[in-house]
Amino acid sequence: MTQKILNLKRYLPINHAVWLKLDLLKTLVQRNLEARYKGSVLGNLWPILNQLSQLLVYTYVFSVVLKVKLNLPDLPATNLIFGLWLFAGLIPWNAFTTGFLQASTAVIDQPNLVKKVVFPLGLLPLVPILTAFVESTMGLMLLIVFTSVTTQTIHPTILLLPLIWLPQLLLTAGLGYLTSALTVFLRDIPQTLGVILNLWFYVTPIIYPASSVPAALRPLVFWVNPFTIVIELYRDLILIGQVNHWLEWGVMSLLSLIIFYIGLSIYRRLRPAFADVL
Repeated sequence: MTQKILNLKRYLPINHAVWLKLDLLKTLVQRNLEARYKGSVLGNLWPILNQLSQLLVYTYVFSVVLKVKLNLPDLPATNLIFGLWLFAGLIPWNAFTTGFLQASTAVIDQPNLVKKVVFPLGLLPLVPILTAFVESTMGLMLLIVFTSVTTQTIHPTILLLPLIWLPQLLLTAGLGYLTSALTVFLRDIPQTLGVILNLWFYVTPIIYPASSVPAALRPLVFWVNPFTIVIELYRDLILIGQVNHWLEWGVMSLLSLIIFYIGLSIYRRLRPAFADVL
């Protein structure tokens, strides 16, 4: 395995300094994952249990009590299918909000690294974002297994999932860079983000289908809210087996790239002042 990685490094146009930073980032993410559940009995099962508990609560409230109905191609309108559909929306949303919120305090949580050690500060917001993303893959594998058992089908479109992961990571990292830099100077930002993300959750079709949004507002939900596309694509690729939102994916990818560029640029501009404020 190590030899394969060395061969890969030889052919990719990436210089040695960047490889060193990537190695350091990988080590920090591994350490973060190990530290998060160190000493607990269930260890890395906790992220899955948390997601499953959310899934059970929302399925009970929206499918059993409120009787929200789905109309998915070739799938029955049962509570179990509703649960899988809901899980496909909660997985990327939880990865986004967990990584984003923790990234917003990544700089102020590490004053020693900022002030006393020569450390690549650009890695700080990425560590919680990638940690949350890795944790979400466990729930994703569980979803694929449950879906294949329930529907007796594994859609080949799941191979296209990396096409969503890239803009999803760019969007989260861009917002993470922006808020982590601003939080150094404005400490109210993490609390403000909690309020904003609560509102964002309910205006995104996660616990209700996008088809239930009034027709006049639906274009706004799809074209202005980038996370609507992320969630719809997860459901398209895993549950339905076809992609119905290629154009929206292209726009969302471009928007994510722009947000990443803006966030990283502001972070780099403010970075020299971090040590003076902390």
